[in-house]
Formats: sequence, C-alpha cells, structure tokens
Amino acid sequence: MTTHTLKGKNVLIAAGAKNLGGLIARQAAEAGANVAIHYNSESTRPQAEETLAAVQAAGGTGVVLTGDLTVPANVATLFADAEAAIGKIDVAVNTVGKVLRKPIVETTEEEYDSMFDVNSKAAYFFIKEAGTHVADGGKVITIVTSLLAAFTDGYSTYAGSKSPVEHFTRAAAKEFAARGISVTAVAPGPMDTPFFYGQETPERVEFHKSQAMGGQLTQIEDIAPIVTFLATEGWWITGQTIFANGGYTTR
Repeated sequence: MTTHTLKGKNVLIAAGAKNLGGLIARQAAEAGANVAIHYNSESTRPQAEETLAAVQAAGGTGVVLTGDLTVPANVATLFADAEAAIGKIDVAVNTVGKVLRKPIVETTEEEYDSMFDVNSKAAYFFIKEAGTHVADGGKVITIVTSLLAAFTDGYSTYAGSKSPVEHFTRAAAKEFAARGISVTAVAPGPMDTPFFYGQETPERVEFHKSQAMGGQLTQIEDIAPIVTFLATEGWWITGQTIFANGGYTTR
C-alpha cells in the first residue's frame, strides 16, 4: 500500500489567511508541506502574513498571493504564481465562501449575482485550473456547507450557490480519475467563526448549537484534520461530499 503524506508536498489554499483556511495552512506546514496562501481583501493581508510566518516557522516554504477569484483569469494566475513560488501543486484547497441570510422576496439581483460569483463560479474555475495544474495523484478539496442537507429558510442564495459545487466535484472526480486525482467536498456545520455570527440572532445561534453533539457549533479544529485526511490517507475517497457537522444534519 502506498503511504500518502504531506511531507514535501506543495499545497495551495484559496482563502488561506485566517479561520479555517489559515488553520489548514498551518497544519499542512506542520505536516511538512510547502504552502501558497491566497487572500482576497487587503484588510486580510496582515493575517495572511501571520499565517505565512507560521508556515515558515514550521520549516516549509510559503508564499502569500492575492486576487479576486470570481474572475477566471485571476484563478489561472493564482495557480501559475503558486507553482512558480513553491513548485508543482499537489493539493489544492478552496475555502472561499460568502454567506447571506435573507428572505427570497428581499434578495436583490446584485446579491444573487455576488453569491453565485463567489460560491459557485469561483469554485468552478478553481476546480478547472486544478485540473490543469495539479500533479498526477493530487487532491482537490472544496469547502461547501451542511445546509446542502438542510431544509430551512433564509439561506436560498448561500446553499443554492454552494449546491452546484457537488456536481462540479462529481464531474471532476470522473474527469481527473485517470490521473489519480481525488476531488472531494467537505460540508461543515455552522462554524464558530465571524463568517457565521453576522447572519444570525443569538436565539438562532443557540438553536444551531442544540442540533449537534455536545450542544456546540462546528469548530475549525474539527474540519481541518478532515481536509488533511482527504489529502493523504483518505485519497481513495473521491466525488463525495463529506458532511462533518456533529450530527447537525445529513441526507
């Protein structure tokens, strides 16, 4: 049996500066990988630099890259620049996401377009470029949401714009299979990050907590090791969406 590790591998993480992406970057470096850290907004650059310092402190080569990934040309540039900086990409992880909780009847066209650009279009072209750039035997992992298995109000554009990623993942898993590339999606439950709290009332936060083991939200520390597993020993899992949410919901 082949042993799959991250030692000496090159990992690209979209939105890898902070929260879940930042933890994935740090853990990859601790496992011996080199890491390309992407961030979007200039306000996030200091956190990207902190994550880069952690990668370097762990002994890995790192680079910080930026770009609006809703523009396909920028996604192509991201992969090319990451490859130039740290070498052929072995693992590509997309943690990019935007959340909106709003009734359908109040949602504007601009909001709809923005949600699908960030959560769907960027994800599609990230997978496309991964299919071009990732090394044979590589891994492509996208973060989606456990709302894909939920039946609730308010999140039509968020869950709706993440939903196509499952289909992108399945198609890519088939198309990239001959090269030994695994393509998966991970669907966390509501995560204990600023990404979540801005959309919810305190009462709804408590409800979300009540639906999972131990009465708690999903922690980034619960999800990052799953990404590492899919990128290593879990390589035989492909075309799947992994619902990791402490029992919050499933299909």
